[in-house]
Amino acid sequence: MVSILTRIFGIHNLELAEDVVQEAFTKATQQWGFNGIPNNPSGWLLQVAKNKAIDVVRREKYSKNFAEDLSYIAKSEWTINTIGNFFLETEIEDSQLRMIFTCCHPALQPESQIALTLKTLSGLSVGEIAKSLLTNEATINKRLYRAKQFIREDNIKFEIPTGNELHERLENVYTVIYLLFNEGYNSGVADTLIRKDLCVEAIRLCKLLSEHRVGEQTETFALLALMCFHAARFDARLDEEGSIILLKEQNRTLWNRELIEKGNYFLNKASAGNEYTAYHLEASIASLHCAAESFEKTDWKLILKLYDALVLQKDSPVIRLNRAIVIAKLYTPDRAIEEINKIDGMESLTKSYYLFSATLGEMYLQKKEFKTAKKYFDTALGLTTSNAEKNLIKKKISCCK
Repeated sequence: MVSILTRIFGIHNLELAEDVVQEAFTKATQQWGFNGIPNNPSGWLLQVAKNKAIDVVRREKYSKNFAEDLSYIAKSEWTINTIGNFFLETEIEDSQLRMIFTCCHPALQPESQIALTLKTLSGLSVGEIAKSLLTNEATINKRLYRAKQFIREDNIKFEIPTGNELHERLENVYTVIYLLFNEGYNSGVADTLIRKDLCVEAIRLCKLLSEHRVGEQTETFALLALMCFHAARFDARLDEEGSIILLKEQNRTLWNRELIEKGNYFLNKASAGNEYTAYHLEASIASLHCAAESFEKTDWKLILKLYDALVLQKDSPVIRLNRAIVIAKLYTPDRAIEEINKIDGMESLTKSYYLFSATLGEMYLQKKEFKTAKKYFDTALGLTTSNAEKNLIKKKISCCK
């Protein structure tokens, strides 16, 4: 709803749009408590938001002191009578796409892009965003304030860019959607490892992008495929107590075959043409995991080749760590440890990111060097806030005997 109202009021009135949405939810809380939840809650909220938008325009039109930045929309009764057109399904989707590209303006800092997207498009509260990004509410409020101030003062347009600017903005859009999905896939919230709501929202936004001419790119389809493959394994990643089930031990009959088929469909669409990106490679790796009948029958050699190509496309410590894990599957823990120690800044990473210490602990556990394994597991235990991850690490520590 924020994206629709922003299109009516202008991007510089983003806070006004948010206020109108808040009023609509407040009214829902009051009325639904007495009358019950309506058959179509989202339709009810849209109608209330539309009515409040019309009220704002009428009020500002006849106000002696109405703001200059609302003057363009308060000029005629024709505008007021046609506000309802913005709430049609096609216009809603168009407004959401415009908001995605606005939130992902390249002049905004990446962390501000993510916070703004989560707030305006995903409807998360400041507290929820802070938990998702492992920070505090004050930090998120500062990021949102700076982003809104930049949009207001630098005359940012609420539009889908064209030409060279489109390509630059698309990369930012992909990054935000990718990070949004990753946060849902491996949440930083202590008692929730998987935030399916964030993952569903990321897939929805990417699907929406793929259906528009500007986003009908092979890279978009590759990202969609990647998310479908990962989402297909949700029901097998945790047991009934919420404990992590590692890939090797997962019940593959619980994998969502419909999502895997969708992943294959989008990966085939992504294969049209000669271009391949990091998302193509990551999706291909995920597809091989989904295609394997068992952990033992996984095509680790092909996965390693794909990781080799991925390092050339998108070199990062996490990608090199995953590549080292594959090397351990194909060869020995010693070779994997050697590769891990080559990662830039490895000493610092083992002290700041639990996955690096946990992986080294696993490698030394496989070598039966229990004292060293426990040292790394102990470090990893202190670096994660996730209860599920803590429980898994404690199980590993119990094996170091």
